[in-house]
Amino acid sequence: MLFFAAMLAFSALAPAVRAQAPADSGAIIRTETKVVLVDAIVTDKKGNYIKDLEQKDFKVWDDNKEQQITSFSFEAGSSSPTNPQKHYLVLFFDNSTMSFGDQALARKAANQFIDSNGGPNRLIAIVNFGGALQIAQNFTEDTTRLKNVVNGIGFSAVDPNSNSASTPQLSAHMASFGARDVIYAVEDLAKSLSSIPGRKTVIMITGGFPISQEILAEGTAAISACNKANVAIYPIDVRGLVAGTPQAELSAPMVPGSRAPNGVRFVLASYTPPPGLAFFLPQHGGGGAGGGGGAAGGGGHGGGAPGGGAPGGGAPGGGAGGGRGGTPTGGAPGTAGGTGSRGGGGMPGGLNPFGMNSPLNNQYNQSRNLLPKMPDVVSNQNIMFMLASGTGGFVIHDTNDLIGGMEKIGREQDEYYLLGYTPPDSAEGSCHTLRVKVERSGTEVRFRTGYCNSKPQDVLAGNSTEKDLEIRAAAAQAGDVQASMQLPYFYTAPNVARVNVAMEIATDKIKFDKQKGKFHATVNILGLAYLADGSVGARFSDAVKLDFDDKKQMEAFKERPLHYENQFDVASGKYNLKVVFASGGESFGKLEMPLNIDPYDTKQFSMSSLALSKEIHKASDLGTGLDALLLEDRVPLIANGMQMVPSGSNEFKKGDFIGFYTELYEPLMLTADPKALPVVAFDLRILDSKTGQEKLDTGLMRIPLPTQVGNPTVPLGAKIPVDSLGPGTYRVEVKAQDSAGKQFSRSADIQLN
Repeated sequence: MLFFAAMLAFSALAPAVRAQAPADSGAIIRTETKVVLVDAIVTDKKGNYIKDLEQKDFKVWDDNKEQQITSFSFEAGSSSPTNPQKHYLVLFFDNSTMSFGDQALARKAANQFIDSNGGPNRLIAIVNFGGALQIAQNFTEDTTRLKNVVNGIGFSAVDPNSNSASTPQLSAHMASFGARDVIYAVEDLAKSLSSIPGRKTVIMITGGFPISQEILAEGTAAISACNKANVAIYPIDVRGLVAGTPQAELSAPMVPGSRAPNGVRFVLASYTPPPGLAFFLPQHGGGGAGGGGGAAGGGGHGGGAPGGGAPGGGAPGGGAGGGRGGTPTGGAPGTAGGTGSRGGGGMPGGLNPFGMNSPLNNQYNQSRNLLPKMPDVVSNQNIMFMLASGTGGFVIHDTNDLIGGMEKIGREQDEYYLLGYTPPDSAEGSCHTLRVKVERSGTEVRFRTGYCNSKPQDVLAGNSTEKDLEIRAAAAQAGDVQASMQLPYFYTAPNVARVNVAMEIATDKIKFDKQKGKFHATVNILGLAYLADGSVGARFSDAVKLDFDDKKQMEAFKERPLHYENQFDVASGKYNLKVVFASGGESFGKLEMPLNIDPYDTKQFSMSSLALSKEIHKASDLGTGLDALLLEDRVPLIANGMQMVPSGSNEFKKGDFIGFYTELYEPLMLTADPKALPVVAFDLRILDSKTGQEKLDTGLMRIPLPTQVGNPTVPLGAKIPVDSLGPGTYRVEVKAQDSAGKQFSRSADIQLN
């Protein structure tokens, strides 16, 4: 497995980690020296594990450059009888892709597996995904309790009889509907496992699903999260020998003129929207090729062959890239396949997570190299091979012997070598490929595909820059750098919201210095959400680095505002958010805005706030730009395959695209019969803010819902038709209602110039 750590990135956490990590845990003590750890599992041609290798038998390459191995060990649990290594295994039931019959077979096999694998030093946890990620049972050695949970007997997720001081627990925040789909759920699970020492094994019991370009980005982020957290994914295709059977469509049919149970008529095909009105309704399912690779059943991939999409195409082995030129960028021998560029009409290769108009350099242009080369497999297995090969696991497929597959995975917990090396310096946000070779004939080796040096969420934690910005935030002095800010928020759990900070910052006073022949500046940003008593309820910090080759580029950058985005989680309540930013010198900016997060109960029909947007893109065209968002743990605003970039201002010019994004929360989706879904619709109105006069009313528009239940979130995006409106201030009101008669509305003011 792989873990990448640096003192600068984790300075606030380092003391706690040093205090908690036991000497025999295999956890990484974060020091001033960077270290990359790679798990390598070595077998012979028949799949038998090889246990007598030495450090001199291994070679490691980072981006095709051989590295000196500085640490080496064989991490066998039975190698030290007096102080055995603890193992942590998660049974992950992807109920969203399994039929009831398949679920019953999987749980029967899991019962047998628990009997033979549970016990002291082999702790097991159970999680379910059915639209939201739920902890069914935290880590325990109590096999009776585990089997009861697998059989559906109700328990608290936490064992009250366990020793909490010695038994790590999965984070309670994991039990949320923020996962959205199973790949997000894998990523969230990996993050929750990051504080648990040593190697973690996740047996993912699933029916799989098709891959789309958005799924490729999510897969990249999930693999990166697993690499950081020392997690290996071992999928089991529960469909067994019938895996080639065509899968049902995930999207529900829309019936024009259908009538809700309460008599409200929802008009679809018969409704003619006003000119320029376009809706981006939720998208479910999807197709497309790309990603994934590696050998199944314990075999090794040995690195993967040179890859790359066809010119201008993004064929399997590459996936759609971000360039305009239409040329393939194949991987070097022994590395993961490259990413094929997309032909005419693709997005700029320098796309970054702060919006298409930002000049920031994107360091994630190699992120798709984390995706192993796709093998030739049957329907819905690509996603399994992608996660397994990317994290060092393998796939159990084309067999009805589920318990045999689980036992094979269980044995591997004791059979890996741990190699360490000091990586070359690299840019923050860059991604790197890994390759391991064993210098012994007749061997096969399995390992992770790579890692990303992603930016931490609190970049400035503990340094003098942060202290300076804190002083400026507390002082009465106003800043002299102009900026505007919007704070839409979206619920991720009961009474927990993700706040999307969007800002437009004037660039005329950003201080640039000449460094190595380039014009360089760093904009440091600190956000503090104060409660009424003056305490800080949430915070974030960032360092936005700007580099331009010449003065002409720098001057062009200063002709427009810098669009900046960040996200942070916060509990429901009333806050005063202060954001301070500076780039050196005496000039700085300071914004202050009330942030009121309404309480949210999953039993109530509800709605997020409205995010205004003047920029929209196809998610399938974003390529590594979408990777960058997900790798930095930022959730893009996507509805029906379209990403909406939140605006940092509510002022718009005539001719601008103006849209909104919101999320509806339908409690009936938590328990609904997939064959009898509720009906949800919305109405968009535009009013004159001064007079209250109605300028436009779309009438009710039905929103198609996913057939997959268990997650209440329904994303919705739409263009706001303002073409016929003159300059002035207007109120945009979005009202949603369901077939149970529940209603909720949100509004936002816009200024047309």
